[in-house]
Amino acid sequence: MTSTPTSSTPETAVSAAADRRRWFALAIVMTAAFMDLVDVTIVNIAIPSIQKDTGASFSSIQWITAGYALAFAAGLITGGRLGDIHGRKKLFLLGIGGFTLASALCGFAANPEMLVASRILQGAMAAMMVPQVLSIVHATFPAHERGKVFGLFGAVVGLGAVSGPLLGALLTEWNLFGLEWRPIFLINLPVGIAGLILGTKFISESKAPRALRLDIAGVVLVTLGLLMLLYPLTRGRELGWPLWGYLSMAGSVVVFAGLIAYERMKARRDGSPLIELSLFKVKSFAAGIAVQATFGVGLGIFFLVWTLYMQIGLGWSALRAGLTGVPFSIAVSVAAGLSVQKLVPRFGRKVLQAGALTMVAGLLIYIWEADHYGMAIASWQMALPLVVMGIGMGLIVAPLTDAVLSEVPKEHSGSASGLINTVQQMGNALGLGLVSVVFFGSIGDGLVPPQLNQAFVDGFEHSLWYVAGVLAVIFVVMFALPARPQQHVEGAVDEAELLDLAKSAQPV
Repeated sequence: MTSTPTSSTPETAVSAAADRRRWFALAIVMTAAFMDLVDVTIVNIAIPSIQKDTGASFSSIQWITAGYALAFAAGLITGGRLGDIHGRKKLFLLGIGGFTLASALCGFAANPEMLVASRILQGAMAAMMVPQVLSIVHATFPAHERGKVFGLFGAVVGLGAVSGPLLGALLTEWNLFGLEWRPIFLINLPVGIAGLILGTKFISESKAPRALRLDIAGVVLVTLGLLMLLYPLTRGRELGWPLWGYLSMAGSVVVFAGLIAYERMKARRDGSPLIELSLFKVKSFAAGIAVQATFGVGLGIFFLVWTLYMQIGLGWSALRAGLTGVPFSIAVSVAAGLSVQKLVPRFGRKVLQAGALTMVAGLLIYIWEADHYGMAIASWQMALPLVVMGIGMGLIVAPLTDAVLSEVPKEHSGSASGLINTVQQMGNALGLGLVSVVFFGSIGDGLVPPQLNQAFVDGFEHSLWYVAGVLAVIFVVMFALPARPQQHVEGAVDEAELLDLAKSAQPV
């Protein structure tokens, strides 16, 4: 009797096992990316609850968000290079482990100061974790499968954009175990621990064949300059704008000048600066960086002020505020898809400029409605300006990176795309710092409800004029972008861009 041949050989069995491992690895890194995306909106929508429960000052509230953005931006490029040098799996596991620990520290924070410090640590750990996500995908999947993988990643991004505010609102509203806002951070613990354990087993290690050297001094100078600028902005109003604040802000200009001089020297010495200054000789890149930074400032102002307006000014619950933002998320997602696939190939730069003007129109509608309806405004009445703003934002955020990178030499595409993301995050941190000036600066001291509520409504309208002005500047600067961006160079879009796009598209 002859034996029946089996349908698989040892080689195919090994191949099937490897195939399963890489799809498990994909699920793990995408879960980590989702956790990072959701964390941003969960925190934003819970800010009024945090402020009420902990008695945090408004400057502390700003630093809970700005501290994360600053630490994330300052460490992003270094995190990517550390992964290239020491191994992406190693840095990913270090990042997700540290992010989980920082989430626990946030959840058990005894006071606002501990929460701010924990959020800064969380941002630094995200800067370790996030740059490895699509680097691991690139190293794990062959080129012909990456389209399918990026499609899945896009679905995860969309899910994070919509579910983040709702999840944050629900966790805050439910007040699980009497923990108030703390579950928004503690929910990361089981996810992070599972990711750490499974990542150790299923993710394969990879390194870059030639990794650039670290530029620690560059990171220190960038962080110092931003701190010297942001700290006086956030604390200045509370402290009566002391002289040291103005000296610190002036000193930040000197630090940034020193950074430029150092980066030039670093480029000559070993060719691995944190900031590739030669990129700024490309007019479209320099203009695009200015747009990204300014856009980040506008978003930083709007989203924090919007949260305070709805929950403190209007007295809405976190859940109602979260649901109000859903039309915005949907509009951004739909417009982003149309702009990349249909509009930009046909109309080029005009699509981005139309997006800026559309956002301005949405802001003007919002200003009119906030003034006309006052404290009686309803969620459905906000839908129109939010949809208009979302459409405008979608027209900008999706194709902007392609436009900025279209004339950058291929050998610098990785450095350029990382710098784009870093600059927008830094702009976001600066916008959060400016909330003290454009929002709280218009609100008087010693107010009590209902005076305080009305003051927050008036401050919201006041702030939107600043955001509209920022977008008008962006419209003008966009004339320096290529009229019709060239085909994006292969490999230029990295994990930092995609994740930053997702965060930009999230409401509240």
